[in-house]
Amino acid sequence: MTVLFVNACLRGEESHTLKLCREYLEGREDVKEVNLAELKLEPYYAGPVAFRAQLEANNRFDDPLFDLAKDFAEADEIVIGAPYWDLSFPAALKIYVEHVCAMGITFHYTEQGACEGLCKAGRLTYITTCGGRVEGMNFGYEYFCGIAKMFGIPETRFVAAENLDVVGNDNEASMAAARQQIAKLRAEG
Repeated sequence: MTVLFVNACLRGEESHTLKLCREYLEGREDVKEVNLAELKLEPYYAGPVAFRAQLEANNRFDDPLFDLAKDFAEADEIVIGAPYWDLSFPAALKIYVEHVCAMGITFHYTEQGACEGLCKAGRLTYITTCGGRVEGMNFGYEYFCGIAKMFGIPETRFVAAENLDVVGNDNEASMAAARQQIAKLRAEG
């Protein structure tokens, strides 16, 4: 089983989110990490979009431009590590999604016009930390629930350590609660 870890923890090793992700992935030898801070992907503009669409239309998926999409489609599990920024996640993660959203690799359309996912993953686990609470405004996770559905990934799971910027909050207790969630998910498999 291969796990694809999409690391959108742009603060590096100082990131509380990254610490939780490392705990979730601890002991796994089959992890491939995509570090978005190192990749520094560019958004797609008109020229590259047209080029990619031409390659997709001709089933020319051997171009390195599709490598990220292939890794995403072939993984057995996807782990997204992203801090809660501006009601969702860092922009680098959205740009990454643009790169993996490749028709013919992660999804396609049926003759009836229905979107059908092509990803192998059985689940997507979304891990985050936030300064306040995400209650009622969990737009980052909700976005990935939609992406998972589009890509054919049947299960999504969520872990968060909340209130880390709230004055007087016991941050260790918040992290411990998230670690309990992680332990439960690891036990479930």
